[in-house]
Amino acid sequence: MIDLTTLLEVGGPVAALGGGAAYARAKQPGIYWSTVGLPISTLRLLSSYGSVMEACGLTVAPSRLRVLAVKATTRREVRPVPPRRGIIRPTTTGLRVRLRLAPGQEPADVAASAERLRHAWGVHAVYVSTVKPGVVELRLVGFDVLRKVRMRRKLRPDLLRVPVALREDATPFLRDYRTVPHQLTLGATLSGKSMYLRHLVAGLARQPVALVGIDCKRGVELAPFASRLSALATDPDQAAELLPALIREMEDRYDLIKARQGIAPNTPDEEITSDIWGLPEHERPVPVVLFVDEVAELFLVATKKDEERRDEMVTQLIRLAQLGRAAGIYLEVCGQRFGAELGKGATMLRAQLTGRVCHRVNDEASAKMALGDIAPEAVSAACAIAPEQPGLAVAGDTSGGWSRIRTPYLSLGDAAATCRDSAHLVPDLPALKPFRPDVPVRPSAETPDPLAWPRPVTD
Repeated sequence: MIDLTTLLEVGGPVAALGGGAAYARAKQPGIYWSTVGLPISTLRLLSSYGSVMEACGLTVAPSRLRVLAVKATTRREVRPVPPRRGIIRPTTTGLRVRLRLAPGQEPADVAASAERLRHAWGVHAVYVSTVKPGVVELRLVGFDVLRKVRMRRKLRPDLLRVPVALREDATPFLRDYRTVPHQLTLGATLSGKSMYLRHLVAGLARQPVALVGIDCKRGVELAPFASRLSALATDPDQAAELLPALIREMEDRYDLIKARQGIAPNTPDEEITSDIWGLPEHERPVPVVLFVDEVAELFLVATKKDEERRDEMVTQLIRLAQLGRAAGIYLEVCGQRFGAELGKGATMLRAQLTGRVCHRVNDEASAKMALGDIAPEAVSAACAIAPEQPGLAVAGDTSGGWSRIRTPYLSLGDAAATCRDSAHLVPDLPALKPFRPDVPVRPSAETPDPLAWPRPVTD
């Protein structure tokens, strides 16, 4: 008979270990996964792989050669054959394993069983991607990586390519302007849209890129980054002057491409299919990224005169969206609300914005405007974002794919400091010099105050 004292001596450490594991699972899911979840899930996968594949309908009848070999060597029952499994590769957030599909199978068959595989192997989620014909990769995520976002430190931004968020499958979400030149980003107040914008500006500030801002909220969003901006408009009147300057800059770049490639000077811009990246590096103008915050302010009018100005600005934005990519001019259009009721040109402008990021919005119409034309099933996912999850968004593009992402926290002070440290990278663009924001010179902490110097004693 086991002594009660012995049970208490053994049960105490076991209870403490269990309590520590429960605490780590709730507060430090990454540590819990590396120490407890990873071994358990790996053991489950190895021990139940064949039976789980069979239960999910992912097995096929064995070949005749296999049947003959089994019958000749053993008396076992010939069972259906699952996809051939590769090496299990553990990661800091889950597992990765490749499967070679059996004849007659397709990746959609495995993707349809992702939810069953999740429950069978005790992980948070399972995602399926195609590696090459006949081979798929299962990405098993051990915990909710969007609850507390941690970006990998090894990620290094490339030119016009910035990691700004984390996807729900634990892969980074990269804002690549060379692949997706223009984007529409929507989000209500306190939805995390400003945080997303900070990451973009801070990431691009370290690159040889010209940053231009239109912030009709008197510059409260973009003014802290003024030291790195080549131009800034803080109201519709200034925007009405800045946009024509960008149009002229775009036309000058097209003239440069024509002169370099021998294209006739009277060739319309719409018929030029090349871009600045075909020019020699010493002749190539720097890329320009235009941030438009609160785009609805550019559409709102109060008088007939304002309506004419609005139509002109919207037309210029549409021209930049249609023709700017080849000239190295990219658009990042942001707002709380975007719909056809904003006026003429709203739908046409949206059609030119390939990328879409929708944070929590206050109405379903805005979510449909952002995602309805590219991924209708993503609209419900965007509408389900809770106010308690700032930074969570649904990202998609015109290819039809979409995923949930979340932006990590970045303080306004840190983003502004990055822009100040990168102020020397502001390129020289004569067309934008009249719109360069005035940046007050901050006194250095190492420079002594002349008034504090000891004064000589005089008689």
